[in-house]
Amino acid sequence: MTDLSISIDTIWMLLAAMLVFFMQPGFALCEAGFTRSKNTANILFKNFVDFMFGSILFWFIGFGFMFGSDGQGFIGMPNFGDISFYKSDAGLPTEGFLIFETVFCATSATIVSGAMAERTKFSMYCIYSLFISLFIYPVEGHWTWGGGWLCNADETSFMMTHFGAIFHDFAGSAIVHSVGGVLALIGAIFLGPRLGKYRKDGSSNAIPGHNLTIAALGVFILWFGWFGFNPGSQLAASGEVNRVAISHVFLTTNLAAVAGGIATMFITWFRYGKPSFSLTLNGVLAGLVGITAGCDMVSPVGAVIIGLVCGIALPFGIEFIDQKLHIDDPVGASSVHGICGIIGTLLTGVFSLSDGCLYGHGFGFLGAQTFGIIVIDLWAAGCGIILFGTVKKIAGLRVDKRIEEEGLDIYEHGESCYN
Repeated sequence: MTDLSISIDTIWMLLAAMLVFFMQPGFALCEAGFTRSKNTANILFKNFVDFMFGSILFWFIGFGFMFGSDGQGFIGMPNFGDISFYKSDAGLPTEGFLIFETVFCATSATIVSGAMAERTKFSMYCIYSLFISLFIYPVEGHWTWGGGWLCNADETSFMMTHFGAIFHDFAGSAIVHSVGGVLALIGAIFLGPRLGKYRKDGSSNAIPGHNLTIAALGVFILWFGWFGFNPGSQLAASGEVNRVAISHVFLTTNLAAVAGGIATMFITWFRYGKPSFSLTLNGVLAGLVGITAGCDMVSPVGAVIIGLVCGIALPFGIEFIDQKLHIDDPVGASSVHGICGIIGTLLTGVFSLSDGCLYGHGFGFLGAQTFGIIVIDLWAAGCGIILFGTVKKIAGLRVDKRIEEEGLDIYEHGESCYN
């Protein structure tokens, strides 16, 4: 029975990995639909690059950086393609676990492509994609999912000594999404706005995407893929505990998604006089991002509240970044993944049934969540500033004005998506 249970758990893990991989075309279609047709091939290509580079680099070095050294220290040891160092406590095949972690790494990387859309040199984006898969993501992953200091439950550990609790991020609101959102914001700052985005008086000029149909399809695909992203992070399906856990996570994930979409729909309806379809699509994603940290710990009611809060925050976050900070993020990635990833991580400390302050468990867990998200996002911001600043100074991040005006597809790739 033990062997059968491990086989069932392995199949579940690999099925979840397939669903998370299917989020790559979801991101590609969503980003392409929210941007202009002349840059569609470039957007699609960057999503392929993220997964191609991510798979090779994470297998060769990143997996060791993330899971090596038993979670000790700042970073693990490079494995140079040898994954035999890792042994699953549950008996799961190392190759399967590597694939599961690879698709998460690629997801974090691909979040940035939408925020840097329509004006980034393809060669420079490849450099970014390389570094996040090789170093930025594996380091903070080592601190958390790699068993590192943020998740060390020993009584004498830093987190237990200071907070009496460890940082918790079940499927990646902080580790995947907020990191991608912060890097997206930093990349957009260093790039500067697209031509024509801001008028002389500083007001924002809307640049509509070319196809809401494929953007909507992309969001549906992402929603579907999230049922691998969150429930799959249980890494097991056999036995009563696991089947109850993954069913609960399925429910909380879906409830937060619909609550996020509903909240954004009504907020835009009241503020603009008409419900915005494009913003509602991002509202669904906001709810999904927000619930990802605590989908295993919160009740269905807690999931709805987290989704509502993220869905309400989303349009205000997009407005603030665009109209007040004058940072041009074509798809709203820094708001969807950055702001809502932070909100979801913090609200886990409030609504967790076992540790949340709302249920009388004190503020230690909320403190751990707050400290963890600050440290993780400071790491992402610092790496992003160094990376994008260095690339901009040495080789330049942005394409020439003529290329941006006429489209990146022809000049960067020699072909057009639509003929």
